[in-house]
Amino acid sequence: MSYADRRRFLWILFLIGLALIAIVAQATTLVRLRFQDLVHYSYSVARVRCLRSRTMLENGEIWTDTTFRVLWQEKGYLPEEIVVRQPGGKFLHLHSHVEGTPEFRSSEEVYLFLSGRPGRQFYIVGWTQGTFRIHRDPASNVETVTQDSAEIPVFDPASETFTRGGTRNLPAEIFEQRVRREVFRQAEVPSSKR
Repeated sequence: MSYADRRRFLWILFLIGLALIAIVAQATTLVRLRFQDLVHYSYSVARVRCLRSRTMLENGEIWTDTTFRVLWQEKGYLPEEIVVRQPGGKFLHLHSHVEGTPEFRSSEEVYLFLSGRPGRQFYIVGWTQGTFRIHRDPASNVETVTQDSAEIPVFDPASETFTRGGTRNLPAEIFEQRVRREVFRQAEVPSSKR
């Protein structure tokens, strides 16, 4: 095999490798969900406290199951403790990061918009869009809520661009009122008119 043939062969292998990488690589694109959509697609909306996380390898994929204690809920029924499953995590020496999935710290309190049913794992509607972090001001003791996706560019189909938006620094009391109001509104409106 001549030098030119070897070089051509290596270029072909390189291009085949690039094509395979492009086929295997998967990107995460989140489409913005309005607040009423989050409520609509949720089985339940809850304020929860993170107890622990467990990462496992299942069917060749890394998953993280996080156990939460339910502190407050609106819509649906939740047991005292729930497990929320998300793709990605750290398993042994492997690390799988899925853009758009939130991470939780032990004892952290958050509001979650959940899909699923009791007795099984729950999932977060819209991942970071359905996750609202609670911050307490040490001076005033006032709690505020900030949506995780407020910092992440999300695709807006109306403008066909990636934008940043979402809830920032909303008092927790007002957030809960907003959730109750939207759950009540949707209960009154037939699903065909939403």
